[in-house]
Amino acid sequence: MVGRDSTGARYSPLTQITPENVNQLTVAWVYHMKPAPGTGATQPGSTTSSSFHQSEDQPLVIGTTMYVVTPYSRIVALDSATGAEKWVFEIPDGDNASMRGCAYWPGDATSGPSIIFGTRLGRMYSISAVTGQLNSEFGTNGMVNLKTPEVMTTGMDKSYILPSPPVIYKGLVITGAGPGEGPGGALGGVGPAGDTRAWDAHTGKLVWTFHSVPRPGELGHESWAGDSWKDRSGVNVWGHMTIDEARGILYMPFGAPNNDRVGVDRPGDNLFGTSLVAVDVNTGKLLWYFQVVHHDIWDIDTQSPPTLFDVKHGGKIIPAVATVNKNGLMFILDRVTGKPIYGVVERPVPASNVPGEKTSPTQPFPVLPEPLSQTTLSRSNLYKDTPEHQAWCERYVDDNNMLLGDLYTPPALDRYTVVLPGTQGGVNYYGGAFDPKLGLFIANVNNLAQPVRVIRNADGSYINSGPLAGVVRFWNPTNHLPCGPTPWGELVAVDVNTGKIAWRSTLGVTDSLPEGKRNTGRPGLGGAIVTASGLVFIGATDDSRFRAFDARNGKEIWTVKLPASAEATPITYTANGKQYVAVVATGGGLIGAKLASDSLVVYSLPDANGAVVSRTAQSSPRAPQASPTVKAPPTVATPQLMKQLSASDLALFPMGPGRETTLRVCSGCHSVSTIATQHLDPQEWNDLVQVMAGRGAVASDAEFDQIAAYLAKSFPKHTTSAPAAHR
Repeated sequence: MVGRDSTGARYSPLTQITPENVNQLTVAWVYHMKPAPGTGATQPGSTTSSSFHQSEDQPLVIGTTMYVVTPYSRIVALDSATGAEKWVFEIPDGDNASMRGCAYWPGDATSGPSIIFGTRLGRMYSISAVTGQLNSEFGTNGMVNLKTPEVMTTGMDKSYILPSPPVIYKGLVITGAGPGEGPGGALGGVGPAGDTRAWDAHTGKLVWTFHSVPRPGELGHESWAGDSWKDRSGVNVWGHMTIDEARGILYMPFGAPNNDRVGVDRPGDNLFGTSLVAVDVNTGKLLWYFQVVHHDIWDIDTQSPPTLFDVKHGGKIIPAVATVNKNGLMFILDRVTGKPIYGVVERPVPASNVPGEKTSPTQPFPVLPEPLSQTTLSRSNLYKDTPEHQAWCERYVDDNNMLLGDLYTPPALDRYTVVLPGTQGGVNYYGGAFDPKLGLFIANVNNLAQPVRVIRNADGSYINSGPLAGVVRFWNPTNHLPCGPTPWGELVAVDVNTGKIAWRSTLGVTDSLPEGKRNTGRPGLGGAIVTASGLVFIGATDDSRFRAFDARNGKEIWTVKLPASAEATPITYTANGKQYVAVVATGGGLIGAKLASDSLVVYSLPDANGAVVSRTAQSSPRAPQASPTVKAPPTVATPQLMKQLSASDLALFPMGPGRETTLRVCSGCHSVSTIATQHLDPQEWNDLVQVMAGRGAVASDAEFDQIAAYLAKSFPKHTTSAPAAHR
């Protein structure tokens, strides 16, 4: 499974590649995921679009077969030693699979092994792992529609995806949810439910549901004042879940409620928002919970895989689970009881100045370990290493009257607020890896901030909005140089038996800076793996490198350049007695890396002939697939949608080809006014649109091309590089 096993430790027992020979690794083969023209791919526009698509896939290797979820409406099975295609499954209706991968079910006495995955149209497919054919007994013709009335409480037309692979336990397929983010209606956060559900792996029938927002009579319901629980969206597992198989416990990392920057309409702590929740994996019955953030208005989420390991502490071996998040804090808990092993204290935090916002007076902080990332930002610790960028950052802060603060400084009303870490800071969905020999939990962190500004809408509601409050990070947008203190990216190891930091290493270089000043670290997405030989492999960073570190001391011992940034977690496996290391490298994503490739790159120790095979996705023989009977999304904005959008929102978007498609697709997850505040060049708009496609925006490839063209024409990049927001 993704992460190798259900613990989330991402630890491999392989030892052929060692710290002593890792620098001999060479490219063994490359697979290009984008279909070549004329392959017959069914996705509209997939063979003609000039753009690449982002992928965060972690391939699965079962026996001698590698299963790859491509961002081109195709699941492919490859020979794991050569990259040759064994079979191809083309997803019907121009749909696309979840970009973080698939799950494998080994089957049983009555069913063969299966590959199970979700899609951005809210479907879940089961196909034969041997042939790539639909398993007809699963749901309807091999497909289950996840958009059921029980979760689509505000209408079946809303966006709903499966952002990450399901987890498999015996005969159960357990799914998280992707109901969208940001404002969802008149109250600011209504929409599809973020419930976790379990399905029968044979038939696709629903087995149990865990209500992520407790209903009347359920534990935690009182943490939602009044009727704020009704139709509340968010509070969903959009990352990876893990399982203690011996004890039958499922660990669910829940994200923040919607609206994720304003909680005026949801007073209370808002369980199970931004919480780690343990349930009986067979029934979904609650066992315990730990809330990482009370009444989350920072979009911190609890999205990383809860990592399972044993802690040797106080003369005992304690079964533990760790959660690390965007706030840079790591909580190590007893995985049976949920009690902190090294202690947690509730510390006072500032109150919000947004009228009606009732922030929690305290937030939980672990006694140990210390924060993995930086948690303080001030005028005095802005970047200072090169005079030009230092001056730019100081003007950026001063000209925009930015409020710089510590972790849990609330977003201010009518003023840009910037804290460390921001929404792409700390540890994201990928989480960490665990080396049981060394007792080290190893994770990469981003020291990256994000401007936020709360404003009041004409209808009296509040929203995060403004030219700097969309997807703009706390950096110079022309060169992606952050303004916070370095290192901007780190690899950090925690000794779980003491709770202390074992080592820190700078992760990433800034090629655009002068010699001697490039060792800054870089923002990254995607995690690390650890091997029994003592190696840590990681891509992640936006500098398009793939690296290996010595797990004992954090020393970087191998680095190669990739065709694009590898914003995915690598894997390692054996085939024909040889150990391989593979990583998907497409670029793109929310750290601003250029979307530049479609490559899966595979490394091994060199053969005698040193030959490298580069394979392009081809048309492979396959039997016709039965198409599920679910309607594809509408291709134009409906009158109902146009009525829902305010006149002020509509006025922001000039008339022209692609306007209605843009409004329909982009209003599914965000406030359209946020989109209109961005000004990017055509390539940047295209990359951003592809990122949104991978995160659940519903459209065909041809429509995404149309949206990118419309946005580039309507909201071109400013010619000035001055930092003031009014420009």
